[in-house]
Order: sequence, then C-alpha cells, then structure tokens
Amino acid sequence: MPMPSFMRHINKYTFNRRELAKGDRPVLTHVGRLSGTVYRTPVEAIPVEGGYAVVLVYGAEATDWVKNVCTAGRATLTIDGVARELTNPRVLVGDEAWGELPSGTGRPPALLRVDEVLRLDTVPG
Repeated sequence: MPMPSFMRHINKYTFNRRELAKGDRPVLTHVGRLSGTVYRTPVEAIPVEGGYAVVLVYGAEATDWVKNVCTAGRATLTIDGVARELTNPRVLVGDEAWGELPSGTGRPPALLRVDEVLRLDTVPG
C-alpha cells in the first residue's frame, strides 16, 4: 500500500466529509459491494480519452470505493453538477497507468510508491 492506512482513515472521516459539504470537487457515486449502500466519494478525476482516470494514492486493494466500483462495473461521476455514467473500471499499474494520463499531469513523489490508476470509460449518450 503506497500511503499509510491511518491517512486513509483520516481522509475518509474528515477530509472527504468536508469536501462533500463544500461541493467543489468531482464526486464518484458508487454502491457498496456487500451492503448495497450508495456512497459518495470526492476524487481527483482526470479527463482522459473516452473517460476519466483517478490516481490511487492508497492503492486499489486498500480502498473500499475502488473495490466497490470494480465489483459493480460502473459508477457515476458528478462534476460541476453534471452527472456522467462511467463503466469498464480497471486498475492500471506502472507505465501503463501513467501512460493513460495526459502529458503534464503531476505524479506523486516517488517516495510514496504510488503506481496505480483507476481508468473508467464514459458511457455514450
């Protein structure tokens, strides 16, 4: 796991709630794979050809929302009040992950060992 687990918990219960209340950040809406509960998670959604990518600073295996989206095979991304249906989630690793991002996209410091990106396709329509 690239970032320490305690940081994930701090963000989940403080930062994420604050960001949802502010309404400035893109929000990924997804369904819990076990509970069926609808969740909203603020993310840094990077537009890519045919969809969006999210850099996974905590890694795919340590993040419930990533597991939820991958299990469901879909999610909704809301940016500036506009909802976009996304499908075909897949975790890309290493060079494949960074190759999906537009040139000039900043990378986390190498010390953090962040090497995964969640790639989702926009549903046409």
